[in-house]
Amino acid sequence: MRIVIAIISLLLPGLAMAADKKPNILIILADDMGWGDLSSNGNLTVATPKIDSIGREGATLDRFYVSPVCSPTRAEFLTGRYHLRGGVHDVSTGGERLNLDETTIAQVFKNAGYATGAFGKWHNGTQWPYHPNARGFEEYYGFTSGHWGTYFEPPLDHNGAHTKGKGYIIDDLTSHAMEFITQHKDAPFFCYVPYNTPHSPMQVPDEYWDRFKDKSLKQHASNSKQEDDNFTRCVLAMMENMDWNVGRLLKHLDELHLANDTIVIFFSDNGPNSWRWNGGMKGKKGSTDEGGVRSPFVIRWPGKISAGRKVPQIAGAVDLLPTLTELAGIPFKSDKPLDGVSLKPLLMGGANAGWPERMIFSHWAGSVSARTEQYRLDSAGALFDMVADPGQKHDMAKERPKVAERLSGAVTAWKKEVKQVAKHDDGRPYSVGYPECPLTMLPARDGVPHGNVKRSAGAPNCSYFKNWTSTDDSMTWDIEILTAGKYDAIVHYTCPQPDVGSEVELEFRNCRLRAKVSEANDPPLVGAENDRVPRNGESYVKDFKPMPLGVFELSAGRGLLTLRAVQIPGK
Repeated sequence: MRIVIAIISLLLPGLAMAADKKPNILIILADDMGWGDLSSNGNLTVATPKIDSIGREGATLDRFYVSPVCSPTRAEFLTGRYHLRGGVHDVSTGGERLNLDETTIAQVFKNAGYATGAFGKWHNGTQWPYHPNARGFEEYYGFTSGHWGTYFEPPLDHNGAHTKGKGYIIDDLTSHAMEFITQHKDAPFFCYVPYNTPHSPMQVPDEYWDRFKDKSLKQHASNSKQEDDNFTRCVLAMMENMDWNVGRLLKHLDELHLANDTIVIFFSDNGPNSWRWNGGMKGKKGSTDEGGVRSPFVIRWPGKISAGRKVPQIAGAVDLLPTLTELAGIPFKSDKPLDGVSLKPLLMGGANAGWPERMIFSHWAGSVSARTEQYRLDSAGALFDMVADPGQKHDMAKERPKVAERLSGAVTAWKKEVKQVAKHDDGRPYSVGYPECPLTMLPARDGVPHGNVKRSAGAPNCSYFKNWTSTDDSMTWDIEILTAGKYDAIVHYTCPQPDVGSEVELEFRNCRLRAKVSEANDPPLVGAENDRVPRNGESYVKDFKPMPLGVFELSAGRGLLTLRAVQIPGK
């Protein structure tokens, strides 16, 4: 076994076509895209005809809500439950992991006979059994971290094997999703395509950047002084690339004669990742205000969902599991109470005049807001009439104290019920030694630096450790060995020539391995050459070299895995 990671994937054989074949499911998720980044929502600078066509040929949920940041929304989509219930309380260093006692939408569809695949950014756990292959997805291609350092030929993960992407990452993810659809065209499939744009770093092929680099923006953020025009231009260039790829998926369904048998959904995981035009709404990514949590949402199922249908009622990511299982006719009874409800009556029913009043909660970093059909209570207790005041400019808490009191009480009760977890203190070690997945990667993102050691960037995702200058320095990982036995240990390193001969030690519960660095590896940073906008707090990428340390004989149990140096000949 190895301390380094992976995924094990089993592909179900093609299932025979049945007369009552269930619908295929294709879910496309954008990353850091705002409600205002689509031409169908009024953006006059960008053209997104393929994404727009999904709503035109199906239904649009006009008030659809997600979490303010990435991993919580993904957890809510996967489980139909608010993210804190499933242990997701951060976007890195383990807080993004979805508890193992949560049932995912992929597991539900897999158990119902669907082929399941995910292609893109996972962001709900890296080590087995948190990895997508352990959570119901038989096929996986992408990266499990929160963001990635380069979008051209990046290092990726394909069913347990480290691999290198081909070309631009969004094009590549789409190609793999299309291959999966082709492979399972004769049996029901559940295909999840979580793209990682327009999340930074701001990288996009020349064809798209050339359209926007000198383009005049027709709309701006409410406070235009907060906007970086080049950042916005790159976002919109990335949107047009994404739209082209969505078009590839839709065309592929047409060519395989699957369009009428496939439910297609498109939405985003949070509000915009910069100040830019967003319909005048307050807030952006990270905010629990309307602009931070309102996502575009379109769904198409030809012949079942009427073309051009508009749904004004509030809905959210927590609704997707119960909605899709009911639409697909899959019996599902959760062993945990769901926060979501099936939207089938809104999508396929009549006028829906009897749809019950509900409340949707948005949370991030201790801030909670509550949304009803008419009102939003923000995290500071201000009350806004979202029908009359969609920009949240006039606090009505004193004018409508009973409404404010009711919503405030609901927020207090919700906080108590979901049991918020303190950041970086959730008691879950990183798992090592699952028989189903003998290779375990422990990235720098999940470790803790000590002494002079620091991260290559403030954001832990896609970072590496640097400034290792003293024998007093170390890095530790809180791990649990699940299977006693012999483990190959490999460290991935860079080292300039003067430091060749450095001796490092890996220790776990009094078991130690030592090895000397015998070969220099000092590659240049990768990524800057493709950036359209300077980075803000994100790491570039280095080409690390694997160095075997030897074989550990480890007993089962929990402890700190410590990497230190016992000899440093250079700096």
